[in-house]
Amino acid sequence: MEPKYFKTESTKLKLPVFFPDATRACIKTLDANDIENTKTPGVLVNTFHLYLDLNRNILKVYKGIKGFMGWKGAVISDSGGFQVMSVIKKGGYQKSISDEGIKIQLPGKKKVVFTPEESIRFQMELKADMVIVLDDFTEPNTTRLEADKTVERTILWAQRSKNEFEKICRVKHLSKYKRPYILGVVQGGNYLDLRKKCTKELVKIGFDGLGYGGWPISDGKFNYDVAKVISDNIPKEYFLYGLGVGKPQEIVGCYNLGYTIFDCVLPTRDARHKRLYVYNSKSLEKINLNIPKFYSFYIPDKEKYSSDIKAVSSACDCLLCKNYSRSYLYHLFKAGDYTAKRLSTIHNLRFYSLLMEKAGGITGKY
Repeated sequence: MEPKYFKTESTKLKLPVFFPDATRACIKTLDANDIENTKTPGVLVNTFHLYLDLNRNILKVYKGIKGFMGWKGAVISDSGGFQVMSVIKKGGYQKSISDEGIKIQLPGKKKVVFTPEESIRFQMELKADMVIVLDDFTEPNTTRLEADKTVERTILWAQRSKNEFEKICRVKHLSKYKRPYILGVVQGGNYLDLRKKCTKELVKIGFDGLGYGGWPISDGKFNYDVAKVISDNIPKEYFLYGLGVGKPQEIVGCYNLGYTIFDCVLPTRDARHKRLYVYNSKSLEKINLNIPKFYSFYIPDKEKYSSDIKAVSSACDCLLCKNYSRSYLYHLFKAGDYTAKRLSTIHNLRFYSLLMEKAGGITGKY
């Protein structure tokens, strides 16, 4: 039976869900109330960055990351596998990654020994509702030999992560219903047989779900073939998680393949860079995700909006659209006021929470 809910300590969230990236336990320009008011049910925090920067004692004081943030919603903790690729591999530190884990000295930081076990231990201190195992990111355009190595290491680290997770649950007497979800991550690049192998081996280890790991873009297009290989080779009761997915049309496409959890930095980052998402609809009720171009981008600082008294979108009920005009947002951006970024971020997050609300009505691929 396919999962219908994402459980937290206090509630059950109806699927699908989108969690914006609160990498360092914050979303720029917003506080916890702002996020909640967009009907965003949860956020994603990054284990690797918080492990490097956060005073771990503060987690004990606040009994986890939620109390520290003042956040009442759900939290997923990303393992940091993507950051290993972007920060470490691209920085010329490849030799610091071995089967043991990650050993590195970043500029201005203390020496780090980051193992799969330590990643899980720290995520359990964060008290996230879903923890994600450390994986070895398969870089884009890698050779088959290199991709195979990342798959083997991902499987090795996944088993060690699961062992550590079970150990902590036993010590803390966390029953099946009290423990967080644990998610495995599928690597293998664009090699479908490696993706299938990785998926099947992770299923043997046993998780609550699997994530589409690695870089999902191939030749400039989203690689749905990889997404399908993963979805075709998992038990029905597993969650499918589109890690870093993404663009609204990609979320819809993956949802049609059974994916129900998504996260991405796009809506918040785009908002700060004057790129707002608007539905091509006259009202909330008429939003239709089945049409090919169901949304457009709105660029708020164009001169033509300087005297426009309309709302940014008539198919949105966010703080911006219900209370302010296009001309006022134009003015805020021109004045360089941070309120412009705050209101734009609130709008984009509401666009994505509406996307999740409307996705349940999708029938078939478009």
